[in-house]
Amino acid sequence: MSDDMKISRQKSPMALTEELVARTLRVVEDAGPTPGMIHMTDADYVRVRDEVLASAPPGPARLFAYGSLLWNPVGEVRGGERAVATGWHRSFCFTVKRYRGTVEQPGLMMALDRGGQCQGMVFEIAEPLTDNLDALLRREMTILPAVNVPRWLRVRTEGGVSRALGFVVNPASPRYVRLNKPAIAATLARAVGHWGSGAQYLFETIRHLEACGIRDRNLWELQELVAQEIRRGQGG
Repeated sequence: MSDDMKISRQKSPMALTEELVARTLRVVEDAGPTPGMIHMTDADYVRVRDEVLASAPPGPARLFAYGSLLWNPVGEVRGGERAVATGWHRSFCFTVKRYRGTVEQPGLMMALDRGGQCQGMVFEIAEPLTDNLDALLRREMTILPAVNVPRWLRVRTEGGVSRALGFVVNPASPRYVRLNKPAIAATLARAVGHWGSGAQYLFETIRHLEACGIRDRNLWELQELVAQEIRRGQGG
């Protein structure tokens, strides 16, 4: 049994509570496309979708969910089993000036970055596959050059090793960043956009991972730092 699995059964409470998350929330109007960014067109989505389908492994298409896709999937997915993606780890590694941040206070979002391993869930992408895949790509990808790119990952479940579609960071993107935990925590505690706050995004990810019996040690340490930042910034 892995250390993460042992920890997940201890069920210690989060320092980042719903009350603290609520302090970070406010109404933010969507300012629309960020000036200077090149947004994907319908033709771009068709191209990427066709590339993904052309490289798909045999059998039903599977999706590896490690963040918001756990609680807010797009399109239709079925089933669900725990899986480990080898060679990748969750990371708040790209900046956003929309959705969970603004131009004035950019936020951070998660992708899979190189190294380590990541526990998550695998789902089957339902038919019609092209429609559900298109919806998924439109949620996960918006800007060119893409920062969050689809890739068929090697995943391990109780049934063995297979391939599942995951979204990994493009380190060549100008939005890619590598920050230490205090810097990430400071951003998540302050940034908010029309989708909600960075603290809320972290809170929901951890909560839904815990519901699946998964505790990510890096995220657990991060939520403690975010809780401290929120208290410090708002007088305890």
